[in-house]
Amino acid sequence: MGCCGSSLQRAQNHIPYAQNSFQSHPSNGPSDPAGGGIPAFSEFSFADLKAATNNFSSDYIVSESGEKAPNVVYKGRLQNQNNRRWIAVKKFTKLAWPDPKQFAEEASGVGKLRHKRLANLIGYCCEGDERLLVAEFMPNDTLAKHLFHWENQTIEWAMRLRVALYIAEALDYCSSLELPLYHDLNAYRVLFDENGDPRLSCFGLMKNSRDGKSYSTNLAYTPPEYLRNGRVTAESVIFSFGTVLLDLLSGKHIPPSHALDMIRGKNILLLMDSHLEGKFSTAEATVVFDLASQCLQYEPRDRPNTKGLVAALAPLQNKSDVPSYVMLGIPKHEEASPTPQHPLTPMGDACSRMDLTAIHQILVMTHYKDDEGSNELSFQEWTQQMRDMLEARKRGDLAFHDKDFKIAIDCYSQFIDVGTMVSPTVYARRSLCYLLSDQPDAALRDAMQAQCVYPDWSTSFYMQAVALAKLDMHKDAADMLNEAAALEEKRQKGGRGS
Repeated sequence: MGCCGSSLQRAQNHIPYAQNSFQSHPSNGPSDPAGGGIPAFSEFSFADLKAATNNFSSDYIVSESGEKAPNVVYKGRLQNQNNRRWIAVKKFTKLAWPDPKQFAEEASGVGKLRHKRLANLIGYCCEGDERLLVAEFMPNDTLAKHLFHWENQTIEWAMRLRVALYIAEALDYCSSLELPLYHDLNAYRVLFDENGDPRLSCFGLMKNSRDGKSYSTNLAYTPPEYLRNGRVTAESVIFSFGTVLLDLLSGKHIPPSHALDMIRGKNILLLMDSHLEGKFSTAEATVVFDLASQCLQYEPRDRPNTKGLVAALAPLQNKSDVPSYVMLGIPKHEEASPTPQHPLTPMGDACSRMDLTAIHQILVMTHYKDDEGSNELSFQEWTQQMRDMLEARKRGDLAFHDKDFKIAIDCYSQFIDVGTMVSPTVYARRSLCYLLSDQPDAALRDAMQAQCVYPDWSTSFYMQAVALAKLDMHKDAADMLNEAAALEEKRQKGGRGS
């Protein structure tokens, strides 16, 4: 159950994702117009990522193929008190990369890239047989979802042109740093960030395994030279970009061989997406149509390079003053409502109001029922030290009940410092004591440790929400409140938690 291991000292001292590894990455120069605030590439522990993804819960899977995918991608949230960034975690199958050094070197090469057109790689994990990549999380789905499976509106023409240019710019940037190979470029690799801007997933810059195939999609979409020799070249990536252009023109995933007949016949209107309802420039569509034709040439040497892609697409851009989120029809990121998305229980309501007195009453009434199963002790562990530790917890409980929070902190600290038992309830109670003693940093740290011990415990999320609000991190507090409410709702439908 404990995602941070059985050692209490580890639970006490380990704050996932060390602060000193999370620094803003400097720009690599004028060819690297990266957005600010991208963390430096670093190594994560498996415990970090296990905590961030709620023990790799199926509820956190964001892969288009779900659990059936050969390498599953999860969303997650870092648990460091100074950074609660959302991340995407790609978990490779066992032994996909047997040599840890090779995996680390490949990941480090991709991790050097920093660009506003990429969903940047910010880290990796290489423990035992585990191989994971960590990237910036893009919350607004894939190009495939917006093109092929849309619900409210299709992507307007100007936005399709923007997607084409931005991905071409991403590929050109990678090529300029001598990383021109992109594996399996398709509409599922194009992601939309919090502002609705399209970005190219960094995961495609590494293969799914050391000896694996570079293309997992239907062979009808793969470059002809790959079918001949099984190798990906820079020209192969251009061919795949041509298939993405076909997707943008048609709104359908058309195999290149089928589209070639329309291309040869110059039948643009037959190829165009009917859902655009004619709202596009024929002249602009002709340029994209011709560029797709060049990208799909049978001979690799006849295809344009990445700079040619950018040069062809840049003059077509219009509506440059209209934000991407407007064209996509999605809410502006800053306008996300902090209103809880799930019904609140009494604990949730008390935390949303930051009513520390009510929280105290609920924790007193709950007692230790949520600690069941947290510890399995051998007969040998029932020593005098163990009895002393339980006595310290008992004195802490009496002080907590009597609202003598300073003594409660001291007694609970004695219990925690012994290290024989790990109690999420003790962490939650000491967290509240710290809040009532105007120590929100310590309170947040304890609430995070409670989550490490019991990842699905909504109380630990609620306590983090209150501590974050006390630290004036109100957006994070609202998000944490929603996560806690979702866990409570899930528990009420069946399962353990409080």
